[in-house]
Amino acid sequence: MIRPRMADVAARAGVSEKTVSNLLNGYPHISEATRHKVESAIAELGYRPNLGARNMGRGRTGFIAFAVPSLGNPHFAELAGRVIHAAKQHHWTVLIEETGGEETSEDELVRALPYVVDGVILHPESLTMTDIEERGRDTPIVLLGERGLERVADRVVADNISAAAEMTEHLLDTGRRRIATVGIRADAELQASRFRDEGVRRALERRGIDYPDELQIEIPDYSRASGAAAARALADLDPRPDAVLCFNAGVAAGMLSGLHELDIRVPRDLAVAGFDDVDEAEFMAPPLTTIAWDIEGIAESAVRLLAERYDDPSLPTRDVTVTHALRIRASTAASPGWA
Repeated sequence: MIRPRMADVAARAGVSEKTVSNLLNGYPHISEATRHKVESAIAELGYRPNLGARNMGRGRTGFIAFAVPSLGNPHFAELAGRVIHAAKQHHWTVLIEETGGEETSEDELVRALPYVVDGVILHPESLTMTDIEERGRDTPIVLLGERGLERVADRVVADNISAAAEMTEHLLDTGRRRIATVGIRADAELQASRFRDEGVRRALERRGIDYPDELQIEIPDYSRASGAAAARALADLDPRPDAVLCFNAGVAAGMLSGLHELDIRVPRDLAVAGFDDVDEAEFMAPPLTTIAWDIEGIAESAVRLLAERYDDPSLPTRDVTVTHALRIRASTAASPGWA
């Protein structure tokens, strides 16, 4: 099949090649009607700019994109700062995009951004691996993902199953037996929470402990408000859990606030743990036990992989695995009288 050219797009849209070129290069003064016609033609023809030809014509754009579900998640906000710092070493400016973890937003982003950036660092939650493989054919994409997924692009990967199992073992070692989790989202395809849930399940199974559905709390998003709402849901259970593992630090912060309003004492009545050891975790009340990722290592590895892929598109796909550490703080201390 002959690859469509810019001239084909222009002919389909009824505009000049210069107009198509202007849109692809981010020229702002294009009417909405013209933009719609050109973008429709691009989608219909499956047109993708030739990265090598584009670079010979005008060199690097000097921009990369960093796309995450939400900067309201303190983990992603902190990671964004580290990515910006790492990108400066390669003379790149970072464009930051929020996808909301929604498939439509993620797909639109990886379709549009290749026209104006040298590459994309993406934390996908809803796109499938097939989607990502198709979108990444002409523009470097580095995924922030999970080792258990099919490898279709360079990735910085985490072992969320192992990390969640380690945290669950810690909670069990403090005497807790009825452990709840907060963070599953039924609408997401690739989210880390599914692997974290699996890690909890495996650790409990090794100890012969049940993990009933009522202890797996789904939430609509990873906000503090969702954490507070989950606290109220846990308080209504009979019997209540004696520990809860929140799948990110923002949800854990909301959980602590919600439990305080309900006069449920942490950790005496309920131990609380989380993921992503952001700066505020140490200053929560009480300080939060978390899984800490090597944030600097994630950022530096992602930017390095992107730079190497940009320089040599023929490289085989690669994985870089980030380390984690268990940070034990007061929120999971053993209650008096427990071994």
